[in-house]
Amino acid sequence: MWMVNPEKMCRQHLLGEHVECHMIASSILAGKKLEGYLSGLIYPCGLIRRHDFLAKEMKKRGYQHKSPLKDRQQLAKTICESDTLLSAYVDKEESYKELIRRCKKYRERK
Repeated sequence: MWMVNPEKMCRQHLLGEHVECHMIASSILAGKKLEGYLSGLIYPCGLIRRHDFLAKEMKKRGYQHKSPLKDRQQLAKTICESDTLLSAYVDKEESYKELIRRCKKYRERK
């Protein structure tokens, strides 16, 4: 999860992060272990809100969004009941720097 302003993201990173939100949500609901991703790569507490921000930007750009997050209440409950998921975060500043380094289109949109 990049956790940067979706308005500045290129199409590839916007759609990619959107897909990742669904994959992370499915993994959480299935009870899969995510420890390897919790060290700065995903922010479960902000997952639902982040998905909604990404979907809003997709619609704003004229992309079709036909994939609402399933089981939102159960997802939120599962996250809130897990100390491991609650303590995970993404360093937004580092993420921002990495996206600038990787993506010419992001640098141009910034």
